[in-house]
Amino acid sequence: MLKDTHAFAVKGTTVNRAANMSRATKASRATNIIRISLGLLLSALMLGGLNVSAQAQDSPTQSAQTQDTQVQGAATTSNPDQQAAAQVLDLLNQYSSDADWDKYFALYRKDGIFIGTDASERWGMAEFEHYSRPTKGWRYDLTKRHLIQHGDVILFDELLNSPAYGVSRGTGTLIKTDGNWKIAQYHLSFPIPNEIAKQITTEIKAANKQ
Repeated sequence: MLKDTHAFAVKGTTVNRAANMSRATKASRATNIIRISLGLLLSALMLGGLNVSAQAQDSPTQSAQTQDTQVQGAATTSNPDQQAAAQVLDLLNQYSSDADWDKYFALYRKDGIFIGTDASERWGMAEFEHYSRPTKGWRYDLTKRHLIQHGDVILFDELLNSPAYGVSRGTGTLIKTDGNWKIAQYHLSFPIPNEIAKQITTEIKAANKQ
């Protein structure tokens, strides 16, 4: 009986040791799995952070130099330079409507050029002032505008509505001059619908022959 009891005790100890080893192994494996999972999670987070950083660097909103923005006025532009340039163009239309020529011509560079709707109208500032100051001004209301910035240069094109002429278009260039955006060139034209283009150009040809 003693032998059997001893054997049972030994066997029980062996079983307990095996069970304890099994539990330890499982715990170790679980710990390893947790470590691996945490490692994978950290790697994913790091890669995600790198991706977000790369996207931020490549985003067009981070580089205004080649940004094309469609606006309805200065207030909705997407960066300070374009907002300031759009405000200059808005004031240009306001001052021409008010015939406030001192403020109007202060928006141009001294070497600025104005190109009018007639083929002969390519004026420097002195010529353009000579033409403008005796008039009561002209009104053009903004409909749509696009701005494209390349450093200290902004190209623009805008659709306008004139009570006298209807749909009109202004295009040109602004250059940052002494910290302010100034108009270097403004070109006013009348867009011609394609369906009547030949009719209009035929009339223009006939007028040029006279």
